Order: sequence, then structure tokens, then C-alpha cells
Amino acid sequence: MRRGHAEVVIVGGGPVGMLLAADLAAYGRDVCVLEAKPRTTDEPRAGTLHARTVQSLARRGLPHGEAGRAKRRGANREPFHFAGLPGLSITAPATEPPVLVKCPQAELERRFEALARRRGARVLRESQAVRIAQDLDGVEVTVRTAGGQERVRAEYLIGADGARSTVRELGGFSADTHPATVSALMGQVRLMDPAALAPGWHRTERGWTAAKFDARGYGRLMTLDCRGPHPERGRPLTLEELGAEAARIVGHAVPLAEPAHLSRFNDFSRLAGSYRQGRVFLAGDSAHVHFPVGGQGLNTGLLDAVNLGWKLAHVLRGTAGKDLLDTYCQERRPAAQRVIDNTRAQLALMRPDPRLDPLRELVAELLPLPDVSAHLGNLLSAQETSYAPAATGAGRRGTFMPNLALAGPGERDLTALLARGRAVLLLGGDTAQAPRAARGWAHVLTTARAAGPLPGETMRCAVVRPDGHVLWACGDGELAGVLRQWFGDPR
Repeated sequence: MRRGHAEVVIVGGGPVGMLLAADLAAYGRDVCVLEAKPRTTDEPRAGTLHARTVQSLARRGLPHGEAGRAKRRGANREPFHFAGLPGLSITAPATEPPVLVKCPQAELERRFEALARRRGARVLRESQAVRIAQDLDGVEVTVRTAGGQERVRAEYLIGADGARSTVRELGGFSADTHPATVSALMGQVRLMDPAALAPGWHRTERGWTAAKFDARGYGRLMTLDCRGPHPERGRPLTLEELGAEAARIVGHAVPLAEPAHLSRFNDFSRLAGSYRQGRVFLAGDSAHVHFPVGGQGLNTGLLDAVNLGWKLAHVLRGTAGKDLLDTYCQERRPAAQRVIDNTRAQLALMRPDPRLDPLRELVAELLPLPDVSAHLGNLLSAQETSYAPAATGAGRRGTFMPNLALAGPGERDLTALLARGRAVLLLGGDTAQAPRAARGWAHVLTTARAAGPLPGETMRCAVVRPDGHVLWACGDGELAGVLRQWFGDPR
């Protein structure tokens, strides 16, 4: 990046912003990240990567935490909860990575930042965007640093700067909101009496506790009070207040010590009316916030980044259809709406009103049923997400292509091939040759042959996007028209 200019400026250096920077830099794009904080801090935030996030990161060749628990007897299944109720299982094909990977958000941010820097992205810390102005050719960002103010010119700007997004406010993005109705406290503390709190999610008639502590008593405690929102949302939380609230809910003293981090939060939700205003985009919490039950917020943001990165890279390369960037909001906003809706539904079920006990008992009976578990497990892990177009008869378009072994020499599987960053024209093992209509797009397509048949009785070949979703499959309409729409004219 020459000083004062970049193809893409990303405001916000959290996991979403750093992931976007790493992905765009992998395509050789000129990227600059502006982050107000001097360094990554180890605050207790998200720590769970769900199945579709892990699968998508693997397809982009990106780090996604530790290997996770070993798969038991070839199964890829982990227990989970819905609204604090046990009995749910999240599953994925055995050919995919583990369905749950534990990785603290701060560690993920560090990994993505290191990768972005290695790939050539420039990360400017202690730099805050204070003004943006866009025109037909680009966006000018006024940046406040320790040395004063400077301006950076970019072709595109991405706001990945969190729930209090400066880009969202400066860009004039509208939003749909739901006001807060509950108050919650969070603390990274030491529990002095292991018997004082049971691990996991527990409800009493006065609220909820969610606790996870190690053998030495260090860990995280969350409390939930459904009587109303915080009367003083901005007042700093104290260790004494957290301990008193936990004691009120469980009915006995909860001795706590050594607070490393304390915070308040609630169930306020916001969804941007659009993720795009001209050359300015929103991703992650700047576009959507919700009650953090089920660990879906970080995952939704990372999937925003996976969706936007390759599309923006193709536009900058000149190998994109004219409306490709519009598909980002069209695909990702409905996915965020699903997250907001299911978290609101879970919170409604969690309210400790005894009149809801029959409903909770019914849901608890339903959760272990295979169809219910599969539906809700896929919902929470985003494995239900499909980018099918609105038109009827779309067939396989928009669905996620499972990992498949490949037949070519030196090719291992589809996931490894997609990590190169190109769309894949995937032929079934019994398909004689590639469709002639794809020949004009060899500059954006890699052709590969599966070791066996493709999923589905009639799918003989398919085009798989860099993010793993099916762009086209046999029977989904005319191939050349789809490729022209997404990747421009043939060459």
C-alpha cells in the first residue's frame, strides 16, 4: 500500500476485520486495517466456532483454532443446548472438521492478524476513523492517530468495528432494532468454593447462571436477570455486584475473587437495513447484534467475512459480474435475521416464569428426537444456511457442497482445492467431460473430478464458489448465463 491509498480500507481489527484482511490479501489485494486499540486484549468474549464456520474457514485455507475433540468412532457429533436446555446434538459429515472448535476470540484475532500481515496487509493500530466521504470512484477516510489526522483513499471501505460502529453511524445506515428487556452480567473470575456453583447452564425462579471453571477455580460466570434491563447500563460492574447477583439467583453465597474482566450486557438487538451503501459495507457486529446465547454472534460475523472477501477480490480484479457485490447483503442479511430470531425465541423460553414450565418440559422432550435435533442443531451451527435465489426451481444452487475426495493426481479433496481461492467446476466420477459452456471462464474456474458420484441423484457436475456454496448444478438452468452473471463476460 502506498501511503494514503489502499484498494480496501477495513475499519476494525477484531476477528472479522482481520479475517477479511487476510482473505483479501491472499488474493493479492491492497488492504489497510484501521484499529483503535494498541493491541489485542484477552477479554472473555466468544470462544466457540460452530460447524459451518469451521468448514468455511477450512475451505478458505484459514486457521480456525485447535483440532477440537477427537471424533468418536468416525462420528462428527457434539452435545449442545437450546435455551439452556440439554439434549441437542450438532452433527456434520465425518469428512468435515469437528463440529465444535474451542478457540478464544482474542487468539483467533491474533492468528488472523499475523496471517494478514504475512500476506502483505497493512495494520495501523491506534488509528480511528472519524469521517468518511464517498463518491463515484472511491471513499476518503479521515483517520485520527497519535500524530494528528491524515486521510486515506480507498476504492472500498468495510466497517467491521463492532456494535458501536463508527462506520455504520457515519455511513447513515438504517437499522431494525428491539429494545433491551433483560440484564446480564459477565465476569472472568476465580470461584473460591467449587460447590457454590454447578457448571453449565442452571435456572432458578430468580434467573440463570452459566458457569465454566477449571480445576483451580478460574473461569467465566454469567448471570441473567429477566426482570428488566440495566437501570444504569454504563456503570462499571464490580466483583461484589456480580457475587451478590449470583447469590440472589442460586439462593446462597457465591464467593468470588481475582476479577480479570467484568462487563454488563443485555438482549438489545439490531440488524442493519442494508449491508451496503455504495462503496461502504458492514460486516460482523457493526451489521447485527443480538443476545449471545448459543455462541452465534462471532460465527455470523466470520461467515460475513467469508462471503464478502472473495466477491470483493473478484470485483477489484475485474473478473466479476456487475451486480456481484449486491449478493453480499442479499445472502448474509437473511442469515443474520435467522440468528436474531432464534436467539429471541431462546430467551423467551429462558424467562423463569413458572407458567412457562410446561412449555420448557415439552421442548426438553422434543430436543433429543432426531429430526428436531437435526433441525435446531443445523440452525445454531448455521449448517442450514442456503443462498438459494428467490426464483423457484433453483435446485441445488446456494446449498453447501460437502467435502468430497478427488480423483486427479495430487488432489486430495474439495476442501483443499477450494483453499486456493478459485471457484471449482466439479465433475462427478462418471461424468465424461466438462460442459462446453464453461470454457470461456477457465480464468476463474478450476476443473476437478470427484472420486465418486456427486450428492443427489441427478447431479453430474456443479460449480462450487470459493466459500463452498453451489453456484450452479446440472438442472439449475443455463450455465453460461449464471457464470456471466457472477464472473462477467467469457474470455
